[in-house]
Formats: sequence, structure tokens, C-alpha cells
Amino acid sequence: MTIVYIAYLILLGIVALNVLYWLVFSVAGRLGRADDTTAESATSVFRKIGVLIPAYKEDAVIVESVTENLKQTYPADRYELIVIADSFQPQTLAKLATLPINVLQVSFEVSTVAKAINAALSRLPLEQYDILVVSDADNHMAPDFLSRINQAFAQGWKAVQGHRVAKNINTSVAILDAISEEINNHIFRKASRVLGLSSATIGSGMAFEPGLMKAAMSTQHTIGGYDKELETNIVLSGHTIGYLEDAFIYDEKVANRAVFENQRTRWIAAQWQFLTFYFWQGIGEIVRGQFASGFKVMQAVVLPKILLLGVLFVCLLAGLLSGNSSLWAVPLVLLITLCGSLILSVPTHLWKRITFRELLLVPLLLLSFVRAVLNMRKAFKRFMHTPHTSTTGTPVP
Repeated sequence: MTIVYIAYLILLGIVALNVLYWLVFSVAGRLGRADDTTAESATSVFRKIGVLIPAYKEDAVIVESVTENLKQTYPADRYELIVIADSFQPQTLAKLATLPINVLQVSFEVSTVAKAINAALSRLPLEQYDILVVSDADNHMAPDFLSRINQAFAQGWKAVQGHRVAKNINTSVAILDAISEEINNHIFRKASRVLGLSSATIGSGMAFEPGLMKAAMSTQHTIGGYDKELETNIVLSGHTIGYLEDAFIYDEKVANRAVFENQRTRWIAAQWQFLTFYFWQGIGEIVRGQFASGFKVMQAVVLPKILLLGVLFVCLLAGLLSGNSSLWAVPLVLLITLCGSLILSVPTHLWKRITFRELLLVPLLLLSFVRAVLNMRKAFKRFMHTPHTSTTGTPVP
């Protein structure tokens, strides 16, 4: 048995474990429910909600987003939009000053979302708020979003993640990005809750008890992955993060490959840095019998779906070229299983958006993802900002 053959078997074993994870969670997400409350459970207590909107050079979208987010059905005197403005143009600040919101100007030598949020947490009178929500500068909260967050906190939750969905599907890349987001919602949020784990956070559309959030934000090691650290610190402190599938917040999806690659470079770098700091802590949690918290940390080891597809395709191709049926049969079964798991995780309405053009784009995005992996060191030194446009697009659903 050659070293190459042994390495191939080890790689297949690692890949098989990843595929098993995607399969189990995709099925679980179909069998259970999220943590949404029913209309009958609506509360008459309207908690004071502060909506933190960290925004770096978001002049193109911030006024439109704020205007949309002021259309909440929640009582106007019980919530406040707080724009954390970093490097805005004077004319943008002047427009924001005419709106009934709070604008906190910040400036950093190296800007990150974590720095912006921590600056706001240190400057705001947190005792005035019962709930803090985080929304991206381009996000539009559904009119009933804050009402649903309030209902969840009435049920005793101290940390919840809302359902972030696409507000634009105007290009093939945006369609595939929207599908990717919904797969992640199904696997890492809904299925996690069905299996008794905390929902993963996603950087926006999430809400926390102010004291809990400030404590969890006090130590940040990654440049672009503050939400993963925030999630981990909350889980390690003994709290569970809920998932509200019916609390929609609309997010702009990347519209071209260049932005896709830039965004994934930041995400991969953040995941790598996160594992560097928390991997052994997660192992320690599992050894001590704290399976739920330890497993949440270890979820960061799971290979991204597009990279997993690429690895399986390479394994299948290598097996076929070898002429040994035992070397291509296993990756073929794993590839079919993974594809089935992903298909099971996609909402029906998004399948209608897929054409042959989107399918042809998948290999190109895989190449962009590989380049992102190779270039992740760029994101270790600076925050790689994802630019947004003022185009609202077509909300989904």
C-alpha cells in the first residue's frame, strides 16, 4: 500500500465525515421547527430596542436603509436606530442628521466591525435598552422584525438570530449566493436548533441582552469574524442562541465574482483565525462533557460546501483515471449524498431561479473560492470591506 494511496484514504475519511454532517443536519432541518412564537403569544410589553448599524464608507446605501428600517410596526418610541458611522462623507452625515436616528461617528487606523460595535457599546447608555439588535448597513428589516424579536425575548431568550434572506437576485452570482445563504440557514441555524444546539449567528439580524453582548464582545481576536467569536463566547458562557425563521431581514447578495472572492477571502481568514484561538478550547469542552458548547466550536472545522464539492470532484476524477473502481465508487456515492443534502436544504421558491447559466457558473465560483483560500493572508492584516449598492433589487421571498 503506497503512501499516496494511504493519503487518499485519509482524505476520503475526512470528506466522508463532512458529508455525514451535511446529511444529518439537512434531514434534521426538515423534521423540526425553529423557535418562532405564535401570534397568540404576542406580548403587550414593548422592550426598548437599540438597533446597531455599523457602517464603513456606506454612503451609497445608508440613507435608503435607514429610511426603510424606520417603517417598523413596532412602537416608534420603543426602538432607536443607531448608525455607527465610520469614514462617511459630510453630505451623507448631513442627510442622516435630518432623520429620527442616533448617529455615532467613529474613526480607526484599521477599521473593523468589532471595533465599531465595541465603540458604540462603550458610548451608549446600555441601561436604557432591553435588547440590542445588529443590522448591516445594507440590510432592510421586515416591518414586523422587531416585534418578533420582542416576542422571543418575552419567552425568555437572551440571544436570537433572525432569518437573513436575499433582497436582490439580479445576477447569476446573486442567485447562487442567495441559495448558499439559505442552505446555511437550514443547516447551521434551523437544524442546529432542532438538534438541541445553539443557532449560528451571521453578523446581522441578531439580537442580544445588552450586558450579555458587551461581555461577549470584550475579547476579539479575528479581523473579520467578530460574529463567530460573539456566538462562541455566548455559548461558552452557558447560554443558547435561538433562531427565528419568520423574522426576516433582507440582505444584499454579492453580484459578481470579484466581490464574491473578496468576501470569501475575508470569511475564510476569519474562520482560520477563529480555529487558531478556539480549537483546543472546543476540544476541552467536549472532554469535560460540555458537548453542546464544544460541538458548536468544532463546527468551524466543517469544510465549506463549495470546497467540499470541489474536493469530491477531484477525488472522483483521480479514481477514474486510476482505473480502480474502488477508488472512484466511494467519492461518487459521497458526491451524490452531498448534492442530495444540499438540494434538501434549499427552499422551493429558489429552485425556480436556477437556469443552466447558474449551473455553469458553479465551477467558476469554485475557482474563486480556491483563490480566496490562497489569498486569505491578505485579510489577516486589514478588514476587506464588501461594497454595497443602492439598488434594492427583488426581495426573496
